[in-house]
Amino acid sequence: MRHATPDFTEFVAACGPKLLRTAWLLTGDPHQAEDLLQTALAKVWPRWDRIAPDRPEAYLRKVLVTCHVSWWRRRWTGELPHGELPEPPPSADPYEGVVLGQVVAEAVRTLAPRQRAVVVLRFFEDLSVEETAEVLRCSTGTVKSQTHRALALLRERLPGRELLLDGPGGRRE
Repeated sequence: MRHATPDFTEFVAACGPKLLRTAWLLTGDPHQAEDLLQTALAKVWPRWDRIAPDRPEAYLRKVLVTCHVSWWRRRWTGELPHGELPEPPPSADPYEGVVLGQVVAEAVRTLAPRQRAVVVLRFFEDLSVEETAEVLRCSTGTVKSQTHRALALLRERLPGRELLLDGPGGRRE
């Protein structure tokens, strides 16, 4: 004999605290636990009438774990938050950034059209090598070689500005 599936609202009211504790144990953070539980409930709610009525809590617990694993796999650990942002170094000239932007833009305009397109897409639009190749309808090797040549020319034309010409993530292209 099948039991009637409890109403979703009643289920959440009855089992929510236990599920929140499970989410907290998975994440170790109360705010992330609330987000995790909310995400899991949002995934389960549209399918609520199809969940086995005898063990809806077990089903939701499995969804919690699956969501958490998905978050964990997707999480990027290369950036660490800080309480305060560092102060920018004081500049003697408040217009230095504007002038520098104009100098760089002028140097980029002197590049050949293909090199200019690669530099604009890679560094100003922040596209990956693959995305740039797709936009320009060329191979990734072409994007890499054009980037290398363009940056070499810009380094010649902008002496003393080498740090501006590092690739994404601070590495040279």
